[in-house]
Amino acid sequence: MVVGIFTCNLHHYSALNNASGRFSSYSLASHTIWVTKMEELQRHASAVYVALREAFGTPHWTRLDGVSELVSTILSQNTNDRNRDLAYARLRARFNTWDLVRDAEQSTVVDAIRPAGLANQKGPRIQNALRKITKERGALNIDFLSSLSMPEAKGWLLGIDGVGPKTAAIVLLFTYGMPAFPVDTHVHRVTGRIGLRDAKLSADATHDLMEQLSPLDASGPFHLNLIRLGREICHARTPECGICPVKHLCAYNKAR
Repeated sequence: MVVGIFTCNLHHYSALNNASGRFSSYSLASHTIWVTKMEELQRHASAVYVALREAFGTPHWTRLDGVSELVSTILSQNTNDRNRDLAYARLRARFNTWDLVRDAEQSTVVDAIRPAGLANQKGPRIQNALRKITKERGALNIDFLSSLSMPEAKGWLLGIDGVGPKTAAIVLLFTYGMPAFPVDTHVHRVTGRIGLRDAKLSADATHDLMEQLSPLDASGPFHLNLIRLGREICHARTPECGICPVKHLCAYNKAR
């Protein structure tokens, strides 16, 4: 996949054209190839999405309010769903409101979320996020994000310490229905094997790419089914290609 290469070429030759005042046919050719490649990747992504939906069905999820989703996602960093859910349940059982979590002794928050791992980092991270929200919005509510464009909403969330592209994307997608595309270790691995991204493309850059490739209004189900594929079949060390529902679409399987 050569999206990054052709993007760089396009920018480079456009700059030369502007400086010289001359039109370059190579610039147009580069742009045309880039657009064509993106269209091919979008068709590929759509075929993968359909195959996964036929194999796994359309997944559903419980919608949380924005602050709750943010806290839950911070807890999920570097751990599994079971540990995240246990830590989240313990936190809510100990504190009835997010205001109480924000104002609590740090040690009590850390103790409550210990099952999630890295509690000494995640506890202060959660409390600092809640304090920032309160300071900037006057209350623990971030529903104003729904009125912003996705880049604006993403930028605001990324301004919170400890919130990266994946955490921001999860909040925007699963709470506010924006077409963000979270990329975890499973999604990053699977998209690389299938051939939806360049092997060297970082996880952060893959967020932006998958937002362009995902079929309209399908980011949530597509994201969750890619995760399921990665967990159950497309393992990091020993992928079970023989039973994979997208093996006919997979560059890794075809190259074996």
